[in-house]
Amino acid sequence: MNSIKSVMVYGALLSLFCIMPLEMAFASIKLLGDQQDQTTQTNTVTVNTKKLGAEIHSTMYGVFFEDINYGADGGLYAELVKNRSFEFTPDHFMGWHMFGNVTLKNDGPFERNPHYVRLGSSGHSDKWTGIQNEGFFGIGLKRDAEYRFSVWARVPDGKPVNLLVQFIDQNTNEERQEFAQSTVLVDSKEWKKYEVVMKSPRTIAKANLRIFLTDENRRSGGNSTVDLEHVSLFPVDTWLGERNGMRKDLVQALYDMRPGVFRFPGGCIVEGTDLATRYQWKNTIGPVENRPINENRWEYTFNYRFFPDYFQSGGLGFYEYFLLSEQIGAEPLPVLNVGMACQFQNRDKESAHAECNLEDLQPFIDDCLDLVEFANGGVDTEWGKLRAEMGHPEPFNMKYLAIGNEQWGEFYFERLKFFVDAMRKAYPEIKIIGTSGPDSEGRNFDIGWQAMREQKADLVDEHFYRPVDWFKNSMYRYDDYDRSGPAVFAGEYACHDRGKKWNHAGASIYEAAFMTTLERNADIVHMATYAPLFAHVEGWQWRPDLIWFDNLRCAKSVSYYVQQMYACNRGTHVLPTSLSAPTPKGEDGLFASAVWDADAEEYIVKVINTSEKALPVNIQLEGAKKVAAKARMITLNCSDYDLDNSVDNPNAVVPCESVVATSGCGIEAVVPAKHFVLYRIGK
Repeated sequence: MNSIKSVMVYGALLSLFCIMPLEMAFASIKLLGDQQDQTTQTNTVTVNTKKLGAEIHSTMYGVFFEDINYGADGGLYAELVKNRSFEFTPDHFMGWHMFGNVTLKNDGPFERNPHYVRLGSSGHSDKWTGIQNEGFFGIGLKRDAEYRFSVWARVPDGKPVNLLVQFIDQNTNEERQEFAQSTVLVDSKEWKKYEVVMKSPRTIAKANLRIFLTDENRRSGGNSTVDLEHVSLFPVDTWLGERNGMRKDLVQALYDMRPGVFRFPGGCIVEGTDLATRYQWKNTIGPVENRPINENRWEYTFNYRFFPDYFQSGGLGFYEYFLLSEQIGAEPLPVLNVGMACQFQNRDKESAHAECNLEDLQPFIDDCLDLVEFANGGVDTEWGKLRAEMGHPEPFNMKYLAIGNEQWGEFYFERLKFFVDAMRKAYPEIKIIGTSGPDSEGRNFDIGWQAMREQKADLVDEHFYRPVDWFKNSMYRYDDYDRSGPAVFAGEYACHDRGKKWNHAGASIYEAAFMTTLERNADIVHMATYAPLFAHVEGWQWRPDLIWFDNLRCAKSVSYYVQQMYACNRGTHVLPTSLSAPTPKGEDGLFASAVWDADAEEYIVKVINTSEKALPVNIQLEGAKKVAAKARMITLNCSDYDLDNSVDNPNAVVPCESVVATSGCGIEAVVPAKHFVLYRIGK
């Protein structure tokens, strides 16, 4: 518990906004008032405080994780060795450089990862045998940080050998490539795990891990032989100190968002290009050494962003996902396969999918039923017992299950029926999430919604990666939605400008404005998650993304701060809000929403100006008898259209906090052009 508290304090420090003195805040407001067009009329934002609107679900703002852009291996999952079990195909040595006498074997101790390497005599005392790993775009090490090296090894002839383990800089111009090293004695004929903790004396983004076969004098290994399997290197300082843990700074960024729901593991990887390469959760639990690898669907999706060494180790598996959900305070929302491969890649090819009958779909249905038991079942059940053996006897209290990702049409609808029937009979308490397909509107979208109503899905997952113009025309999207059917889960969305499919503040301001329609309609919109979540600066396939990182650093995008401002200021109930001059559909202008936070006893008003000029506003809390003399104001400046945060400049655009005076039961202010302004007003 103490470690969790320390992480929470650290997170609070990281998420402090820049504080603007009161007199500076007043001066800036006056200056903006002087600069605004004198013909601009004040827009009154009326917030009805007399009657609370819909309760806002705790899941309203969350995160969606998919292993795309090296988001898992090479990213969130803190393992630093690529292809640690020599299982990548077609080249089992991918990620490794072999020298001397090295051979590949396939009768290792782990049934589902049978390959290992045998290091033998080089044939000469001055020739060396060994292996060297390049990591994921290099291995990032920090000065004075400790790293745990581990390996499963044996000496088949019983003769002990020494492994010389080194951190090296392959490209250095210094006298020596190695800058840290340690020795591991392998002395057993049986397979055994060996460990050593090493400290790095320097910070380096692109180190390598080198292992020499040596004798007791650190010379070439003579006639020795050693077998190596599951070669691993983790930072000791992972998130909460977990051994098979997560990269601390990346999880901290998630924690600081205060997400209410965590959707995993995808996305398109749930489907796979074919069913053989779909994500299978049962392969991702149990001992990490025996979790089989799987090729990543994003390895070859785009031949112009091609990464032939992109595989899933399974080290970040469903147990870790559930545990992470718990640690960041989010409801777990797993997505499972509905018996279909990716429709984008297979279209109407019936043979690509499981036959649409109970017998052929039963293994996929069993995956759903068994997952609920794994997450929630008692320790006396088959899958609940396994969860307990992995270290979590208490249930994870899973409440939601998404079945299918971006499927559409009768291919999907007919198969889904079998899953819904089975789930309703076995676990009626679990809320089922279906999908309306990849389109944000149109025929397939409408048919999808109708099918989900007929099957009585609890929520419908909508996806929209769309340009600015689409968002400008969708600011009132959910105002007229049918309230009689399933609720909405905006499961994947992001804004980009035409010709600028990457992160920039000019797109993020439209996401902020669009989120007012999510918030105003919290009676029908129960969840929303931006996507994708993570991207390695050297290994991305898709943009824009919420959090960018390299081997040592991370940067939270402007869109991240939009999400954080909403999630950390979610409130408990919607307050009906209107503008005296609403912005017409498809145009730039002011957008607003408001909530009541019963816990803090504060009104929270969000105002977004997407236009090119400063706009005066008069916020009136109608029905409030008295409010505090001062209010907190958090401002996000998106006026530099093409600017965003980067690993080299992570604070280019961040929220700024100040204090402003109230006027009567409201606030009179000027919202600058391309700004997101949030007010917290106490009673």
